[in-house]
Amino acid sequence: MSLPSDKPLQKLQFYVTTGYPCGYLPNKLAQSLIASPQHLIDASVYSGLIQQGFRRSGKFAYRPHCESCRECVSVRVIADDFKPTRSQKRAYKQHQNLETTVMPVEYHEEHFALYNAYQMVRHNEALLEKQRQAADQSTAQDGTDQECAEQDEEDQYRHFLCQTNVESVMVEFRLAGKLKMVSVIDIVIDGISAVYTFYDTTDTQASYGTYNILWQIEWTKILHLPYLYLGYWIKDSRKMVYKEKFQPQERLVDGEWLIG
Repeated sequence: MSLPSDKPLQKLQFYVTTGYPCGYLPNKLAQSLIASPQHLIDASVYSGLIQQGFRRSGKFAYRPHCESCRECVSVRVIADDFKPTRSQKRAYKQHQNLETTVMPVEYHEEHFALYNAYQMVRHNEALLEKQRQAADQSTAQDGTDQECAEQDEEDQYRHFLCQTNVESVMVEFRLAGKLKMVSVIDIVIDGISAVYTFYDTTDTQASYGTYNILWQIEWTKILHLPYLYLGYWIKDSRKMVYKEKFQPQERLVDGEWLIG
């Protein structure tokens, strides 16, 4: 499979994965279209791919390609036209004293610890099920199973967020020196792309997620780029509702970006 209409993409090949459980809609199988080979996907090529609805996970560029479902819709915020709501203004004011550092994409133990804590809270049910299955399959190995599980989680983190073949950065957000939030961001020809953000969930009165997107919109403007790509929006997914709150935005519908 190929995308012949775009010359920079003509050297790529595209294949469809087998079905796997959808992470957003219950009782559905998902499939992805994968761009290959990885070594040909540089910053320029990825800029073309993201305009066609692709995203990046580590060095893999993919987009949803489900046979009977079209619920995943790529969305991007029009940075210069963005108007924050009253609650968004409060969130920005609440956290504007965070210290921000933009750095290269690489592994940091402190980042991984925050990521792990975030995952335990935000995706607790899935992790508990994963741990239960691991326990069911385990044998008496004097703690080696637990060590392997921890190593697997670190390896997954490294592959997911610490590897890139495009122009990417990590952004730290600290309060009085303490790490509160980390974002991985890709920079493409017409904007920036929010790859993933994780933060300190013990601050129950914080609005880190909202502040982070507002910060990225402002950074998009500073870079004189038009769009902040927010990934996929799914109408029936509670996890995706927050993306609707950042307007105006465009949605990719039948290959064309339209005001949402």
